[in-house]
Amino acid sequence: MAAASSSTSRSLLLLLVVVAVSASPTTLAGAARSAHLTAGFTRVRLRESQFVVQRPYDVPLRERYQHSGGVRRMWVFAFDKPIRATHPRGARTEIKVDVTIYSSGVWQFEGDVFVPSGTSGASVMQIFGAATHATTLMLHVYGGRLTYYHDLRRVLAAGVYDRWVRLHVVHDVAAGNVTVFVDGERRLSAPGQGGSEHYFKFGVYKQSHHQPSRRMESRWKNVAVYTKP
Repeated sequence: MAAASSSTSRSLLLLLVVVAVSASPTTLAGAARSAHLTAGFTRVRLRESQFVVQRPYDVPLRERYQHSGGVRRMWVFAFDKPIRATHPRGARTEIKVDVTIYSSGVWQFEGDVFVPSGTSGASVMQIFGAATHATTLMLHVYGGRLTYYHDLRRVLAAGVYDRWVRLHVVHDVAAGNVTVFVDGERRLSAPGQGGSEHYFKFGVYKQSHHQPSRRMESRWKNVAVYTKP
């Protein structure tokens, strides 16, 4: 019995060593950076009902959205209808994070996004609400590049196709600025756009610039929202 117990202990120890070695330095560093970026913030408790899916009004949810294994998969076609027959905007399958609409404080969106190759001409994340137009921030994808709106000169990350990318988006309402971190690295600081009501959205939303692809998709996991006064 003693020999069997000793053998079991050695096996468990070996398994722990293998797990520790398998965690790459890049993964560990990314996790550390993410923890640093959310330090001082309070995580907002989100219920599943607060992930509100907006999709083309004439198709069933299952034909544009899947949620399995912690991953939310959203896709849309360039020819799809808007979210309502009377809605003036373009095709999208997006999730509105339906927490309290904020007008003050500092708010942070966190999530991992995966964009399959071929998706182009789509917004994958936005801060809704501004003084003079609809949004304070939009992150677009064009040819595997993550950009600030449709400005191809302001590339936050290249080569985002077919890999998980960690995003942190911080909106300081009083200071009037937005900061975007990609895989823990600061990649954008932009002015806020004013406005008194804001919330986060993510998914795919067809844009009219730079020849959008026929089909657009993004996948998301580990989405969280944080705040502080």
